[in-house]
Amino acid sequence: MPDFLGDPTVTLPVIFAALMGLSILIYVVLDGFDLGVGLLTPFGDAPQKDRMVASIGPFWDANETWLVMAVGLLLVAFPVAHGAILTALYLPVAVMLIGLILRGVAFEFRAKVPAPRKPLWNMAFFAGSLMTALSQGYMLGFYIMGLEHTLAAHLFSVLTGLALTAGFAFIGACWLILKTEGALQLSSIRWAQRALVGVVLGLGAVSLATPLVSQRIWERWFSVPEFFLLAPLPLMSLALVVALWLVLRRMHEMPDTLAWLPFAGASLLYILAFTGLAYSFYPFVVPDRMTIYDAAAAPESLLIILVGVLVVLPIIGGYSGLAYYIFRGKAEDLRYD
Repeated sequence: MPDFLGDPTVTLPVIFAALMGLSILIYVVLDGFDLGVGLLTPFGDAPQKDRMVASIGPFWDANETWLVMAVGLLLVAFPVAHGAILTALYLPVAVMLIGLILRGVAFEFRAKVPAPRKPLWNMAFFAGSLMTALSQGYMLGFYIMGLEHTLAAHLFSVLTGLALTAGFAFIGACWLILKTEGALQLSSIRWAQRALVGVVLGLGAVSLATPLVSQRIWERWFSVPEFFLLAPLPLMSLALVVALWLVLRRMHEMPDTLAWLPFAGASLLYILAFTGLAYSFYPFVVPDRMTIYDAAAAPESLLIILVGVLVVLPIIGGYSGLAYYIFRGKAEDLRYD
């Protein structure tokens, strides 16, 4: 048994892997909904587009900070793995960065250009959101497939790209249910119902493919007693999907004080899916090739970095929490004057 408490070569890699996983999870939930709102903008009319963008205006910058934190932790704590992963994912990472830049530029320009040019920047905002979502989903699928350049790996990565895009659209629609009212809220309920179908298909595809690409994961999922330890995750996910579907069908009849339910359910579904993936791949940081212990930096370096992380992480969390507290309630018109 590894000495988790007394051996820093074991303890510190686990701590940093947990912090990196937490940062990725927070990013996927928070930036997931604002990417999802961007994906849904073509379905709203001009006033609705403004209100949709206003619903994420105070938050989207802070949400992306968690991605920077996750990549930074990968770089400083697991430098060898950082090189291997980013080298294999060079092209989709470039597409993601272009999409994020396009979103940021379009977010500002759409509110400042003359009215006839505004639709162009609305489309740019949608295009940036779509590029980012598809590339992140592609990276997830390629990672699951072991970062191997095979036809099956690329086809599966395209599938996960589409599935994660549907997932972002779903949580984005749930966010709009929470932050808007009237006709836009009713439209968001319909968008969430349609996107939930894509979420179910995506979760099913990833769940079927993941054990097939790795004998180690197959044994972890289906051996005893691990099978019974893992079983609650898919069962809870299935129950949550059914509950979300029923809530969305009755959402228009519920009081607005319950408008938080779909977003909370969508966030919990993301947490369950992420927990399943983390369980499946631990202790590997590069699937079936490199563990967190093999890839970790020297314990002395990790200890110094940990001090900095313990200072920075609460600041980022506090800033994000303050923004959500100040701008709680329904979204208002986004103004620059």
